[in-house]
Formats: sequence, structure tokens, C-alpha cells
Amino acid sequence: MPHDLSPTARALRTLEILQARPGTTAGELAARLGVAERAARRYVGILREAGIPVESARGPHGGYRLGRGTRLPPVHFTQSEAVGLVMAVLGGQPAAADADDLVGTALGKVVKALPERVGQQAARLREYAAAAPDPYSARPDPAVTSELVDAVASRRRVAVTYRGEAGREWEADVDPWSLVVRYGRWYLLCHSHRADAIRTYRVDRVRAVRPTGHGFEPPGDLDAVAVLEENLGLGWEFPTRVVFDAPLAEVAPWIRPPMGRLEPLGEGCVLVGSTRNPAMYAQEWLTTVPYAFRVEGGQELRAAVTELAARLAAAVTDGP
Repeated sequence: MPHDLSPTARALRTLEILQARPGTTAGELAARLGVAERAARRYVGILREAGIPVESARGPHGGYRLGRGTRLPPVHFTQSEAVGLVMAVLGGQPAAADADDLVGTALGKVVKALPERVGQQAARLREYAAAAPDPYSARPDPAVTSELVDAVASRRRVAVTYRGEAGREWEADVDPWSLVVRYGRWYLLCHSHRADAIRTYRVDRVRAVRPTGHGFEPPGDLDAVAVLEENLGLGWEFPTRVVFDAPLAEVAPWIRPPMGRLEPLGEGCVLVGSTRNPAMYAQEWLTTVPYAFRVEGGQELRAAVTELAARLAAAVTDGP
């Protein structure tokens, strides 16, 4: 923490810490505040003098915690926290620079509610910072996202109505394991009973969510990001199979998870997966791998690579 904070500011920070981490010891509190243990206990005393019940217990499971029924004051921001919040929002959703945007409206309310001394820099940043729109962004419906969050938290199976990239809609019962944000896009990681397999659905393409009345248990020790990365390259319309002459250890750093699963094959390795866009797979992914390869499948990817090779060869052919 900054060393120039007043005792009142440190007492409020103490309150925030105890709210977030019940059972915090005096030593832990002192470390978080950047003060000695004696000073940390003094800030706890300030809270008690203000009528906020702070209970303490000794022993290995002891520490400070707020008493039941404690009514907390409004949220307090430091200037750095306020500026950091605006930066994070504009970085994740450039449209929030517009006051008419849903998130922009919410951000404006937060900034206006801050004391002038704290919120002045945040307001200036929002007014003068320009955020370029992301042409590839796709914002999910907040209401749909909220329903999915509730389903994940309560471990309840839901029926989702989903619209594929081609515009076709279909419904599936899914066990929603987690929501994962990857490169600005929201994904639902789930077990689809329709496919009887793990699936990753774009949340912005979920049109409706309906409860089914069934529960589920997610996999133990689920690493949602790792499972999502592993499955992004599977289950798409066009199969892919690419053989590399180089060892797996050399090729692996150049393979992005959505490209598929890389497996050893003799003295080389093979990349097996699927894609919804063979032309993109060939142009943007395969061309970045600096090793010789041959496309054994599928037919659509072979056609895309053939077309790309012809176009590149024509680019260096001497004219008449």
C-alpha cells in the first residue's frame, strides 16, 4: 500500500480485507497494510470504536473476522483502483467509451459516484482516451450470461438454444461446467448430452437458456482454461490431419490448441483436429509453422492449401 495513506484510509482498507478474507491474522493484516502488527491492531481498534463489530479468535484457525449482521459502508476506491477499473473496462470493451453503451452507462455511474479527489483522474481518462473497436469482438447477452452463471454455480443442467455460424438453430441439454473468457470472447465449457461429449459454445450465439430440473457434478480438479484450449480444435465441421517430418518437441511450440491435438508419429508427428474455416486454417495457422508438412486430410483443407500454394506461386512468377 502507499505509505502516505491516512489512518482513516488504512482503517477502511482493514475493513475491506476482513470482509474479503475472514480469519485474517494480525500478521497477515500487517503485511497487507504494509505496517507493523501493533499498527494493524490499532486499525482494528479504530473499526471497533466506530461501532463495527470485529471478532477475534486465538489458535491455528483464529484471526479477525467481522461480526454477523455487520452493515458495511459504501465501497471505497483509491485513485489507482479507479483508473485501473476504467482501463480494464475500455480495454475489454472499447464501446464503453460511449456513454450510450450499456457498460459505458454503468461505468459512468461508478465514476460519478466517486469522491472528486479520487474519481477525477478516472473521469479524465474516460473522456480523453480513445478505444479502437475490435472487429472480431462478439458481446454476449448479459441476461443469457447471467442465467448460465447461475447454472454453473448451482450445478444445474440446462437446455440451450444455440445458433451456429451458418445460422441454423438447435437445442441441446448441457451440463455447464464453466464460463471462460478467451481473447475477448466468452465460451461455455460444458458436457453436451446431445453429442455425449465435451463441447465449447460461444456464449454470444446462445439464444436462450431453459432449466431442466436435473443436477450434475462437474469433473474434479477441473482446469477450465486448459480443457477449453484442448477442445477448441475438435468437433468442427471439416476434419484436419497434417503430418510433420520434424519431432513433436520441435513442432509443439508452433501449434495453437485450436489447431487440434499433436501426437507422435514415427520420427515426426501428426496434428489431428477439425476446423470450421479451412482457408483460415491454411493461411493463418499452417503457414506460420516453419517445418515441412503434408496435408493428409480432410478434403476441404487439402483444397484450401492447394489454392493458397497456387496463389503464392503466381505472385513470384515472371510476367510475359
